[in-house]
Amino acid sequence: MKRYLTILFAFLTLSLTAQDNIRAFKPGEWLKFRLHYGILNASYATLQVYSAKIDSVPVYHVVGKGKTTGFASLFFKVDDTYESYFGKEDGKPYKFIRKIYEGGYTKDIEINFDHDSDTAILNDKKNNKKFNFTFKDSIQDLISAFYYLRNNYKLEDLVIGEDIELAMLYDDDGIFKFRLRYLGKEVLKTKYGKVECLKFRPFVQSGRVFKEQESLSLWVSNDKNKIPIRVKADLAVGSIKADLDGYNGLKNQFKIIMD
Repeated sequence: MKRYLTILFAFLTLSLTAQDNIRAFKPGEWLKFRLHYGILNASYATLQVYSAKIDSVPVYHVVGKGKTTGFASLFFKVDDTYESYFGKEDGKPYKFIRKIYEGGYTKDIEINFDHDSDTAILNDKKNNKKFNFTFKDSIQDLISAFYYLRNNYKLEDLVIGEDIELAMLYDDDGIFKFRLRYLGKEVLKTKYGKVECLKFRPFVQSGRVFKEQESLSLWVSNDKNKIPIRVKADLAVGSIKADLDGYNGLKNQFKIIMD
């Protein structure tokens, strides 16, 4: 399962979301996901929102964690942490941290964004290397993108079959365009009951990990929270699925369809 869990955890944070002119989240929001690889309950991932300041700027501080548990951890241990600091008013990222351990594979990355000069410095602490990037217009990191989209896209602006693109800086590979296609509404059965969702198809690179570019599907709740409900991926070997397993501190009501 090398790197599969991290990839899926990453796409959990990239679930497209929308709002009706109100905030979709608040400090104290906590989401938990259970990941399955085949018949194994392979891992858990969490996202939690805090308040903080960077250079006197009020920011949200989001911490994401992913870990293997139980039987799966005997074969492949994962212990990943992702952090993002982004503006409360404009959603711009100020700092991104990625510390991962995946079966002996490690990374320790910190990115600092300067929006006055439209530059970002990526510090690869493990290899003692620094990379400078210049960006135009808006830019997001892996975590801030999720929360930015929750507050800046409206459901009525989504068109079935059309894509949304977002510039992102994630690793030393540089800035890339993340592309996500809206596929419409779908009702899912969950541990909480039936939930009406918006379904999306992120485009991924086919090859060693994913079977095809369209191997990944994700569903987010069609309410004012727009939280990920499910993610499924067809991998080169097997498949993996993540389901919402716990939540707390939602800003808005979580809508469950009552039969």
